[in-house]
Amino acid sequence: MPDRAKVAVLVSGSGTNMAALLYASRAAGCPYEIVLVASNNPDAGGLKLAAAEGVPTFALPQKGMARLDHDMAMDAAIRASGAQYVALAGYMRILTAEFVSGWDGRMLNIHPSLLPKYKGLHTHERAIAAGDSHGGCTVHLVTAELDDGPILGQTPVAIVPGDDADTLAARVLIAEHQLYSRCLAALVSRGTSPEWLTQQVRERALALPEAEETLSHGMACFGIVKGKKFAYVSSDHHGDGKHALLVKISGPDEQAQLIENDPDRYYRPAYFGDGWIAIRLDLGDTDWDGVADWLGRSWRSVAPARLAAMFDF
Repeated sequence: MPDRAKVAVLVSGSGTNMAALLYASRAAGCPYEIVLVASNNPDAGGLKLAAAEGVPTFALPQKGMARLDHDMAMDAAIRASGAQYVALAGYMRILTAEFVSGWDGRMLNIHPSLLPKYKGLHTHERAIAAGDSHGGCTVHLVTAELDDGPILGQTPVAIVPGDDADTLAARVLIAEHQLYSRCLAALVSRGTSPEWLTQQVRERALALPEAEETLSHGMACFGIVKGKKFAYVSSDHHGDGKHALLVKISGPDEQAQLIENDPDRYYRPAYFGDGWIAIRLDLGDTDWDGVADWLGRSWRSVAPARLAAMFDF
């Protein structure tokens, strides 16, 4: 099994969602482990549970500290733990944009409503008052705007006759405990998921002018409509165990230089020759803006002059 992703969990209270994440992490095959539980409340029950379970903890009260200073101290503790992802589990602090941006795409939260409905507090009361048939919970990536990041998963929970906020909340909490660990596992795994990686390439390749996708020798292949190919996605090609993007380059000198500078990431693709380079996508740290640049450059190298002239990007 590959190394498990390291996750820090932030709590302010009893930490029931933290506990759900922790116990799920101990199941065979779980792709993450909890390396730190941190809190702005030294008396948080979640800290006591984590300590009892042998998980390192960190506490820093925010009283008397500027919000940014507190966030940066929390950030330093998280990074010192080696965490690669942050899961908010009842962390009752509105985070600064500076903190959030440092964990872009790697910080997630769970919210007790079916977002985009009922951002903020008192979600169950609001769902009942609105006459909704269902409440529920949502796991989403954290952005600078409260409860507004991309949704990773949702579970609807029926509102039954006679429900009040407390009875609905109790059932939604069960759903939260089920949903959060699954979404976290999926998030930390997607950097090595062939389907997800191919989709990331697909979105960027097909955004280029007159691009189309075909299948070539079992590989997703991208070219200009009725024209030449500019990219392939190789997934375990001939059993090499690699997931990579293949793009055109200037020739053997550039190929050799790229491989020399970063032999773990770049390699010479079999059967493609010196005019192509393979770029590993499954190392867990892919620069997707860089991938878009590679695709754009490769597209320009095969685009007809009349098309390239029309799209200077």
